[in-house]
Amino acid sequence: MNTQVKMPVGVVGLGAMGMGVALSLVREGFEVHAFDLRPEAVQKVVDAGGHAGESLAAMAKLVDVLITVVVNAEQTEAVLFGANGDSGAAAHLKPGSVVIASATVSPEFAKALGKRLADAGLLMIDGPISGGAAKAASGEMTIMSSGSPAAYAKCQPVLEAIAGKIYKLGDEVGPGSVVKMVNQLLAGVHIAAAGEAMALAIRAGADPAQVYEVITHSAGNSWMFENRVPHILAADYTPLSAVNIFIKDLGIVLDYAKKNVFPLPLSATAHQMYLQASAAGHGLEDDSAVIKMFPGISLPAKK
Repeated sequence: MNTQVKMPVGVVGLGAMGMGVALSLVREGFEVHAFDLRPEAVQKVVDAGGHAGESLAAMAKLVDVLITVVVNAEQTEAVLFGANGDSGAAAHLKPGSVVIASATVSPEFAKALGKRLADAGLLMIDGPISGGAAKAASGEMTIMSSGSPAAYAKCQPVLEAIAGKIYKLGDEVGPGSVVKMVNQLLAGVHIAAAGEAMALAIRAGADPAQVYEVITHSAGNSWMFENRVPHILAADYTPLSAVNIFIKDLGIVLDYAKKNVFPLPLSATAHQMYLQASAAGHGLEDDSAVIKMFPGISLPAKK
């Protein structure tokens, strides 16, 4: 652990990824202020050496960099600009502070957010993240980022503390969210394809564990197949990323394509698969539960 205390950083949203972000920053010696609606999540950061944010406003006054690791555009809006008449964090940040916005949102939302923050005298890094909870916990996740040189100059040490790969994709807000949108297209389609492939294997009478072993050493493998099929084999659908997340993310992809009159047949089919799984009651389960939309197959039982 780095014993030199560095700049104050706020982290809002302590889910699977946000918790890793906060703990990585503590480990690297930053003065970390954490905020989440779940007191037990905040306490975990405090126990590691961080500080509890009493409120968004109180925390914002103390930090130079604020990282929002929330689910969507609506939550980002609420954190920064308030909900139900309450002011958000943006109104209380010092001029020149940096907001690193890490939710998966549409490029249009990201660009509009950047302008609103600039009008308030604040800097922004459009910084969606990827890599899963394990890489977030080890400070090795990927950040698909874009923003002004001034924003990077202020928060580069923060980015280096939380990520193994920092892609700088442009000098303006927006390209980061474009590339994350493409990543989510592929991730969503690959998970749906993995579910379809395993469902067919099970229906055909193959041993699911043997299929997994063979495919992960063959040309048909993908990172998502290798990562998600073990959840199916263990019958453990505890959500690391839920079915409903891909309804949201592929919805962003398809909305963007519709506005730009661009066909995305595979994305549309995958989106329908997640919708069907959610409609059957599996929306809050792990995204690998998309396999449950296939009728008449005998899935592995939980051991």
